[in-house]
Amino acid sequence: MNGLGEAITTARRALGATQEELAAAAGVTQAALSRYEKGMREPEAEVLSRLAHALGVTKQFLRNAGAVRGAMAVDAHMRKRATAKPTTWRQLEAKLNMYRMHVRYLMEEVSLQALQQIPTFDPIDTDPADAARMLRMQWRMPIGPVQPLTPWMEAAGCIVLSEDFGTARVDGLSQWIDDYPIVLINSSAPVDRVRLTLGHELGHLCLHASEVTPTLEEDATRFAAELLMPEEVIRPQLRNLSLGRLHDLKREWGVSMQALIERARDLDVITMDKRTSLYKSLSNKGWRMREPLSDELVIEEPALAISIGDAMEAKGLTRDEIAEMAGFSEASLNTVFAAPVRHLRAIPTRARMATIRGGHHGPVG
Repeated sequence: MNGLGEAITTARRALGATQEELAAAAGVTQAALSRYEKGMREPEAEVLSRLAHALGVTKQFLRNAGAVRGAMAVDAHMRKRATAKPTTWRQLEAKLNMYRMHVRYLMEEVSLQALQQIPTFDPIDTDPADAARMLRMQWRMPIGPVQPLTPWMEAAGCIVLSEDFGTARVDGLSQWIDDYPIVLINSSAPVDRVRLTLGHELGHLCLHASEVTPTLEEDATRFAAELLMPEEVIRPQLRNLSLGRLHDLKREWGVSMQALIERARDLDVITMDKRTSLYKSLSNKGWRMREPLSDELVIEEPALAISIGDAMEAKGLTRDEIAEMAGFSEASLNTVFAAPVRHLRAIPTRARMATIRGGHHGPVG
């Protein structure tokens, strides 16, 4: 698979479309599309234009994505449950790759000056908790709770995007391939879970940007725990835990009661029997699946990408021009740098592709 073929494949997977559906929407045969994706044949300019239109991107974006150094379809760090369907997380991984390329494409025209930097650590030589403590010091974060976390990440140039994944089995994913790290989080999750996911993905960015270890998920979880619940401050507060105490701590720290229980056990403040007892109490209240108080926590609302779009519009650029600079075929499809502030729109998928972006005059080979 060559670069252009990889770009076409990734864009198609991000939409959740099959080869057959994309071929029909672009007016090519499935056999021809298969050859394009495998790099066995390069589409002519007019055919590439139709493919780009069906995929919701510009022709130049596809060419640029195909020519970038390194792979287009890069594996993402992903916080997901074991029951997550491969088709679901592969589509989300493709989406993240597309968002990354849209960010990279726009940043060729726009400069972004970050106030901080995301530090990187060798995961073999650096304990994840120590890495979290060093990040807190470098960013001059408050000693206690940090709510919200998103602005701190964005101040370090991290692009955080939020959308409904359509499943509760995947919480978030991240990559750091180009100059700007990018995190995609599931907006349908409760705020306390979103915060833990942000800390988890930030742990991946700090610890696994270039080095992958067998314990990378455990590393990211330990990093997030220390980042959001620093041992030095929270340890005394975890003694004599009860449901009432967990309520108060959840309000203060912005993390789930279950995360607080796990933190107390990891720090050896409570016994395994006490941990089991607390979980039974949660189950009796029906709180294992959906805890109370989550709606009272400070919302994690990404703002950096949208603010970039706002700034560009304030300088006189139209939404169509901004969309084109980011590689989208039309302004309504700009789900990254949308301006003014609005909820991210879902990218049209399968059944809608042919009707929305069709208009061809029959397949070509």
